[in-house]
Amino acid sequence: MHATPATPPPALRPYLTARHELLWNEADAFAAEHVAPRAVRMEAAPGMVERKVADLMAARGWFAVTVPSAFGGLGAGHVAKTVLIHRIACVSAAAAAILQATLIPVGALLHFATYEQKGRWLPGVADGSLLLSIAVTEPTAGGHIGGIETTAEKAGNHWLITGSKIHIGNSHLAGAHLVLARTAEAGVRTSQALTAFMVESDRHGLSVPAHRPGLGLHGFSAGRLDLDHVRVPVDNMIGELGQGLNVAQSSSILYGRPNLAAVSLGIHEAVAATTASYLKARPRYRGSLSDLPVLRDRVGDMEARLRAARILAYQAVHLLDQGLSCDADLINAKYLGHQWAMQSVQDAMELHGAQALDRDYILQRLWRDIQHTYPPAGTGEVQRIRLADAAFDDDHIQWSERLARATAWAQPDPTPA
Repeated sequence: MHATPATPPPALRPYLTARHELLWNEADAFAAEHVAPRAVRMEAAPGMVERKVADLMAARGWFAVTVPSAFGGLGAGHVAKTVLIHRIACVSAAAAAILQATLIPVGALLHFATYEQKGRWLPGVADGSLLLSIAVTEPTAGGHIGGIETTAEKAGNHWLITGSKIHIGNSHLAGAHLVLARTAEAGVRTSQALTAFMVESDRHGLSVPAHRPGLGLHGFSAGRLDLDHVRVPVDNMIGELGQGLNVAQSSSILYGRPNLAAVSLGIHEAVAATTASYLKARPRYRGSLSDLPVLRDRVGDMEARLRAARILAYQAVHLLDQGLSCDADLINAKYLGHQWAMQSVQDAMELHGAQALDRDYILQRLWRDIQHTYPPAGTGEVQRIRLADAAFDDDHIQWSERLARATAWAQPDPTPA
């Protein structure tokens, strides 16, 4: 496959600092040395969960890229997070998925956990000893948060959590899961009925069935959690009672959507590079397939989509790092990033002809992997509804404005009373 850019494209320079560019180069070198060799093995053994890549990324502190230094993190922000996910995804979307899936609950802790709770869990994320998952989706409700059936009942100084969650990223790697459960009686509005809890993976009553590979992202686990009266202490509640909807929605918008935009972008770049390399190397008449106007027209369309997706992804997280209102931009980056990458993958399949049907050819993996960036953090239909809210000025809560500059990483006031 033709290599992706070794240095950031000039169009991204307004959004990248020197530190970002160093991280870009570090991620590319890491992907070439550690991810690329394992990507082949991950495809050959889809039933296995990739742990080594997770360990190597954890050792570099990448799971704490947005965690402030007070808790051992890099404190580098959302553009840096996008750089890491994007560059890893150019080589393996599955490896990038491992990274992005832990970053979502990390965001929830930063915005809603108490200082003491951050001190309990974030240093482990920072030193690589603890990976996290966020458990919202359920077998019956799917991504419909209002239909959540998992319950949490108060029992003295503990909560008892019962229910099942599915499609949970890093289900087999996480040492703790951020679980959304119903804490109010039926009939209470969803906005007040749900609460978030941190549930350690070794809690009695929590079970994780054997890994089952999906269509793509081989090596990444997105499995099921079953909770049977799992007992957690009251100080494992993240945020206030009944604040679970805010925890889930804000994490999805500020972390989930831009993370998936970055995964889609990495796949998109790999598709464009693979297609250009193939067409240039394939002889036709006195030149190559890349000389044919009809094919150049389609590749030009692919390049236009890729460049637009790249700008959308980085511009949105740049705004987020600046503390500016950008919820709709984050949503749009996820929505169009997937849609454009999906179109480019389909075009690439057609431009490759029968070569695309070769089981061992990289394009099949890219086609399967891009399917996985559509459902999480809201399908295309959900994204369009949210964008319509913005068009009609109905999106009253701007999580980017409310939380991007929240004092989540501030230490307690040291001034004596």
